Amino acid sequence: MTRPRIGITTSDHKSRLAWLCDWLAVWRAGGKPIRLSPSRPVPEGLDGLVIGGGDDIGAQLYGGEVQLDVRVDPKRDILELDLLERLLPSNCPVLGICRGAQIINVHLGVTVQRYLHHVRPHQETSHGPATQDGRRGRGSYLHELLGVAWCQVNSLHHQAIDRTGDTIDIVARDRDGLVQGIESRAYRFLIGVQWHPEFLIFNRPQQRLIRALVSAACEHAEQRAQAH
Repeated sequence: MTRPRIGITTSDHKSRLAWLCDWLAVWRAGGKPIRLSPSRPVPEGLDGLVIGGGDDIGAQLYGGEVQLDVRVDPKRDILELDLLERLLPSNCPVLGICRGAQIINVHLGVTVQRYLHHVRPHQETSHGPATQDGRRGRGSYLHELLGVAWCQVNSLHHQAIDRTGDTIDIVARDRDGLVQGIESRAYRFLIGVQWHPEFLIFNRPQQRLIRALVSAACEHAEQRAQAH
């Protein structure tokens, strides 16, 4: 069976380690990783998309204070927002990682990000629930995919999602109450996680998450083939 083509977004001049880990995770799961960055032309026929981690999102995109920008990559912001605009209408499966989860939220019209130093002065490994948001009281797709109610996750970020839109559910939080997972009710597979599953290469729940993306990409490729 042909491997589904999974685009993975990176910056032009950084993200080498993240790209290599994303490449390995997607390849192990049965996908064909394709690097996407602002200077690379986006190929036609992507079957799935990983919006990877990286620099902060430009504050002007979510109504934040521009002076709070620390490291930004405006060209990458444009690339990823354009990819979401192009791919989501066809229900192409998308997984957002760290920055990727935040840009999904921005794309869907919600503007606020939280700076972690207001809530958690010292970064640390977090135990994040991959289950249901207590305020909603229902199970989540992320919980189903990971197969665990709680999992240990890494914490490599200083921004996090504060509020979400009507079509996005918060489905995981860490012990400090910060958002760790979101998913959409408007699309078949649109998930964002604040942690980096590509670095947790020996963690079975994280492997299941990547395999689920690749499986959804296989289905998407088959549907496109049938449509043509």
